[in-house]
Amino acid sequence: MAGRVGACRWRPAALLQPIGADPARTRIQKTGEPDIVEASDGRLTLTVPIQIKRRSGRKLVTLPNGETAPVRPWDVAPTSIQLALARGHRWLAMLESGEAKSLKEIAMREGIDNSYVSRMVNLTTLAPDIVAAILDDALPNHVTLFDLAVDPPALWDEQRARVGLCHPFHLATDDQGPPAGQCCG
Repeated sequence: MAGRVGACRWRPAALLQPIGADPARTRIQKTGEPDIVEASDGRLTLTVPIQIKRRSGRKLVTLPNGETAPVRPWDVAPTSIQLALARGHRWLAMLESGEAKSLKEIAMREGIDNSYVSRMVNLTTLAPDIVAAILDDALPNHVTLFDLAVDPPALWDEQRARVGLCHPFHLATDDQGPPAGQCCG
């Protein structure tokens, strides 16, 4: 069983553990230590010990420390920035897999402008903490899709400064965080 997440390949190195004959009580459990393996072609395989458990019909991922991540409500629609990020990763995956030969081909297939495809693919270069803030809908209110997608800086610290986010290892000095364009430290 293999899948695609963005441009990364993932392979659950998990054990399926049926409990009795009830498929609703099936658990997936990956034990051991986290591991990163680099293939000769430069691809990385990440192994993370997790457990997937069913609770009230929902699947929850249990982290190695036993905590579960907060579940996003099903009735919450994704934001436009979240959708743009997903499109960018999907289009980058199409390029990397050879499904599409160019951004122009993707634009023709989707019936949209080349520059829009290019800007959305730019979102795949954002710092991981900025991506997390997008997915958690925790970006500062002043940040727009234009700020993120048009000519993003190559360096993650410069991206953070542009949107007014601190580096994840810095702590804000107050509950409001740093002023826009500044990082705390």
